[in-house]
Amino acid sequence: MAFNRSTMIELLEGVRTFEQDVYPEKEQLFRNLAYHQNPATLFITCADSRISPPMITQTEPGELFLIRNVGNIVPAYGINIGSTSSAIEYAVAVLKVKNIIICGHSNCGAMSALMDLDSPKMRKLSTIRRWLCNAEAARASLVDIDPEHPTPEMIRALTEANVRLQLAHLRTHPSVAAALARRELAIEGWYYDIPNGRLRVLDLLEDSTISVDEAIRELREQQSDSANAPAISGHICHPHDHHGHR
Repeated sequence: MAFNRSTMIELLEGVRTFEQDVYPEKEQLFRNLAYHQNPATLFITCADSRISPPMITQTEPGELFLIRNVGNIVPAYGINIGSTSSAIEYAVAVLKVKNIIICGHSNCGAMSALMDLDSPKMRKLSTIRRWLCNAEAARASLVDIDPEHPTPEMIRALTEANVRLQLAHLRTHPSVAAALARRELAIEGWYYDIPNGRLRVLDLLEDSTISVDEAIRELREQQSDSANAPAISGHICHPHDHHGHR
């Protein structure tokens, strides 16, 4: 296939629109961000082009520290230490983020591939196959999976199981474990449904999810309880102190 110059032209025209129209409206924001960043949230999601974290969360530049890779995977500490592990350590130990989100999504190609890593197709994709081995435990945890006849429901179940597994891997990173122990960090798992534009928050104690409205209500109740409780030196409210998802 010949190099497609039209797509590059479209990208550059988009940059020109940014320079001429978008930047002037947000010039002060970018000037404030010129020499430092202070994001509150580390957002780990898939490299899939259909996922736009700033659009989904309606955040501005400087608010999300992003990690993107195939399958929103977090290798357990000590395994495949590389860009994902170093970015996590930087976000938590240096930037002092207060939240970490791992977000899976519907119709994820990585999860479809994870269904059968021994397929002829996957054997030809050796790098991706090795990477997805970091999610094999999620596949093994599901007994009602038919790799030869995967359904959307199976893919969703595997996607949610993978998010839970990667959250467990996340806790093995020393910087994360220390911040959680100090109650300075909250972690959440999300599932984003692309065609419906809806997001579900995973219950980290039960095998279920709740809506965004339910999650907001729970967090506000916890926030209110924390505000009304006697002050405890050094205590930072953790969203999972009293999780009661249904």
